Amino acid sequence: MSDASANAAPKPKKPRVNVRRPDVMERVAAEVAVHFHSSIVEKLKDRGGKVTIGNTTVLLAQQFGFCYGVERAIDLAYASRRVFPENRIFLIGEIIHNPDVNHQLREMGIVSLPWQEITPDYDDLTEDDVIIVPAFGAPTHFMKKVEERGSYVVDTTCGDVMKVWRRVRNYAKEGVTSLIHGKANHEETRATSSRALGEKGDGHYLVVLTLTDTDYVCDYIRHGGDKEEFLRRFEGSTSPGFDPDLHLQRVGVANQTTMLKSETEEIQRRFHQAIADRDGTDTAFQVFDTICGATQERQDALFEMLRTKMDLLLVVGGYNSSNTQHLVEIGEKSLPTFFIRDASCIKSLDEIVHYDLHHKQEVSSPYSELLLGDKPVTVGITAGASCPNNLIEETIVKVFSLRGVDHSELERL
Repeated sequence: MSDASANAAPKPKKPRVNVRRPDVMERVAAEVAVHFHSSIVEKLKDRGGKVTIGNTTVLLAQQFGFCYGVERAIDLAYASRRVFPENRIFLIGEIIHNPDVNHQLREMGIVSLPWQEITPDYDDLTEDDVIIVPAFGAPTHFMKKVEERGSYVVDTTCGDVMKVWRRVRNYAKEGVTSLIHGKANHEETRATSSRALGEKGDGHYLVVLTLTDTDYVCDYIRHGGDKEEFLRRFEGSTSPGFDPDLHLQRVGVANQTTMLKSETEEIQRRFHQAIADRDGTDTAFQVFDTICGATQERQDALFEMLRTKMDLLLVVGGYNSSNTQHLVEIGEKSLPTFFIRDASCIKSLDEIVHYDLHHKQEVSSPYSELLLGDKPVTVGITAGASCPNNLIEETIVKVFSLRGVDHSELERL
């Protein structure tokens, strides 16, 4: 970073850019359809999500794939390139958690900026540059940095995420600590945590991920404990200056919008009970339902699909997609479940490459006993809210092709 850049006065703040012009969006719709649409998936939806050819049946969950918030974010990113054909366009991190979608944006010359921390790349931004804020949102200090540089801003933050921000800001205003159910290093949770500091920066938050974390905090709420041990355990998951003896007196629960609904509800219940046990009343506890509607719909649809007997379940999506990971967690409790990035992970009837959530790595597993031979087989397929239909189609085609069914038979549905 040059001295001139370091000492330059802040640029005037520009208003958010409206790129949703009718002429632009017509072109965007056509481009997005080319990249991500699937005629086969639409045909299966029209058939109730079930197709049987020969001795192979594929079931689609009733709700899967792109949600409205994701579609909007992608549309706005595509529109940005149409409205600013000659400008440099940058994206804070990834637009969504899907490698195929992010690859398409790179092909359009949209460059990802680091999202873990503000780097010198941000000092090089100019008034002519365009900054896309992803669907997860971005922490407040990132937004302030962009505003200082005077760049154009195209904000694709999901409306469900902004509802959570309003809730945690209110908590901070009322002197209530935000207990956030989420992954501390997830983009959305980091953005939410920054809003939990409030307008004056004096608010507080604590991020908890598991029921084990929750029980530890609940025990501290009821009985107190070793403050230093508490802070070591939750290092990186608390607001600056967090003191569990002070900041667990009045609490309000919020969450990363893509968490497992049942787990969030259980965490809410346990915190509620801990406050009531300590105080004899629950007046120091607040809660607000902030689970994303699309996340809930996809989880509910999978639970419904699991009532049908299936031989295996394929969950398609980016490995770093939180809502997709929770679909895998639901499925693997009932039947063999494979978390795949796309159809290329299905190598043959003898091998599937998939992401192991428990060991946090991609592994290769044999599954010949499930698909080899002539016996009837039923394969369930679902996908997270950030997975495009073209990847789901490719998975359907791959399953049928390995079972001896030609692609043309699916086209004739």
